[in-house]
Amino acid sequence: MGSGLAKNLIANGFEVTGIDLSETRMAAFRDMGGPPAASVADVGANSDAVFVMVVNGDQAKSVILGDAGLTGKMAKGGAIILTATIKPSEAREIGEAMQGTGIHLIDSPVSGGSPGAQGGTLTMMASAPEDVLDQFAPVMEAVSATIHRIGDAPGTEQTVKACLQTLIGSIFSATFEASVLAAKVGATGENLFKVFSTSGARCGCTNTALENIIDRKFEKTGSGIGTMHKDLTISMNLAEELGVPMQMASTAMQIFHAGRSKYPDSDNWACARVIEEIVGAELHREGAK
Repeated sequence: MGSGLAKNLIANGFEVTGIDLSETRMAAFRDMGGPPAASVADVGANSDAVFVMVVNGDQAKSVILGDAGLTGKMAKGGAIILTATIKPSEAREIGEAMQGTGIHLIDSPVSGGSPGAQGGTLTMMASAPEDVLDQFAPVMEAVSATIHRIGDAPGTEQTVKACLQTLIGSIFSATFEASVLAAKVGATGENLFKVFSTSGARCGCTNTALENIIDRKFEKTGSGIGTMHKDLTISMNLAEELGVPMQMASTAMQIFHAGRSKYPDSDNWACARVIEEIVGAELHREGAK
């Protein structure tokens, strides 16, 4: 995700300094023309706006608020654009801790996965005062096709992202189950895809999930199973906090938990493999193999 942001920022004429824990990614960053930073603080010292694309809230806090974090080095008037999906309460904690620093926080989780990041077509759910969003709109537009202004305080849009992931995770899970049912009765993946993609069930989530299943693409599709598992955990925690019953999401959570337990390094579609193994049938594009 971060490499996609960097690529599109550079392509749109921005000077980009970056850091990643992976030496491979840093080498790729250098190859695309971005000077690597020696530390997170180094990034802050050389940037007017910083995208923070990490996995969870603890990492976000460390990068933004730690002893060697961004807020200690960025100039006043700059902005931290938090594009990670974290708990709403964690986003609020970061916002409260940044008060008085003179640095703006734009809390903006994204949707679109690795393909969207690489293609510059992410959907951003942004929350910050209007004047701040106006000021930093050009840098956000460089990585996004759609920017929704959700609110003016951190945490608001994280709740919207949690709702979105609840829906996407449930659609994925229903598609996994339907694909295995089709496999068990002997249907071909090609026929199932034709019906799904031309009916009321068609949508990007259904089509993507089913195509990867029938083409047996369970790894390196840009949709790591751990990310959706983490996002559903956030949704379920929020629902528990607010007392909202979530039957579909809780089922999806268990399906992804099973998939991650069996295939931790695979992508979302590996959940279908777990169900296939239970019933002894696989769905292929042109029939059983």
